[in-house]
Amino acid sequence: MTPARKKRLSLIILMVVGVSVGVGFALKALNENIMFFFSPADIQAGKAPENKDFRVGGLVVEGTVARPGEGLTVEFDLTDNDSIVKVKYTGILPDLFREGQGIIANGRLNASGEFIASEVLAKHDENYMPPEVMDAMKKSGQKMPGMSKGI
Repeated sequence: MTPARKKRLSLIILMVVGVSVGVGFALKALNENIMFFFSPADIQAGKAPENKDFRVGGLVVEGTVARPGEGLTVEFDLTDNDSIVKVKYTGILPDLFREGQGIIANGRLNASGEFIASEVLAKHDENYMPPEVMDAMKKSGQKMPGMSKGI
């Protein structure tokens, strides 16, 4: 092999290695930042990851919103009309948050099975239901409260 061909071959190998490293870093970043959705029934069935952030969605159970102490901590139950998950959130809730409403919460499970939320998102009008929550409600075969038609 001539010196010119060796030089070209080494440049090609170097470029392939560089592109491979770049793709590896991109895939690692995507994997770390992806957040999956689980319904309360999925969490009760043990399908949710233990040490990884994910989303849970459903309806806030009537009469379960409690504020223990004087801080910003709020505890409430979330249901997909099949199972219930206890959620604990410290922070300011959205203005549209209320009992009986569909929400999505980001966070992770603690050792006792309680969902510790880092963010709570609420629907923005009377007829809107987050797609993930609607799918979870359909899977459980339940009619969604506040909706004029069944699903």
